Amino acid sequence: MNANRPILLVEDNPDDEALTLRAFSKNSIPNKVIVARDGVEALDYLFATGIYANRAEDQLPALMLLDLKLPRIDGLEVLKRVRANPATQLVPVVVLTTSKEQQDISEAYNLGANSYIRKPVDFEKFLQAVGQLGVYWLSLNEPALS
Repeated sequence: MNANRPILLVEDNPDDEALTLRAFSKNSIPNKVIVARDGVEALDYLFATGIYANRAEDQLPALMLLDLKLPRIDGLEVLKRVRANPATQLVPVVVLTTSKEQQDISEAYNLGANSYIRKPVDFEKFLQAVGQLGVYWLSLNEPALS
């Protein structure tokens, strides 16, 4: 498991953030979780700017979980910028959102999302979904070397 690199959780809803962190804990996912509460903060982390200007260059996330409906810069714009930059274009991005809009799903994949998952409302289903995400993206998936 790629426990040396963090998971970047981009989530503006404090309840969803708490549930996601709890689900990681219950599923014994050892990666440190960096939480960005809007698109600007996410981009600051990814590009080592703003409050993350001192982030170690080798600490790109092993996985980014990206909500779409974010303040300041929305998730689709974050995804667009991540894929446009050679330093971040290979970071696995899983859109984890409540949006069921077909336009959002299509746009996310067109912009390079690796996966699109709607957040389950039921906590047990959410635990299971996060556990499967962790196993697949952090254990089974072979990441591209950048």
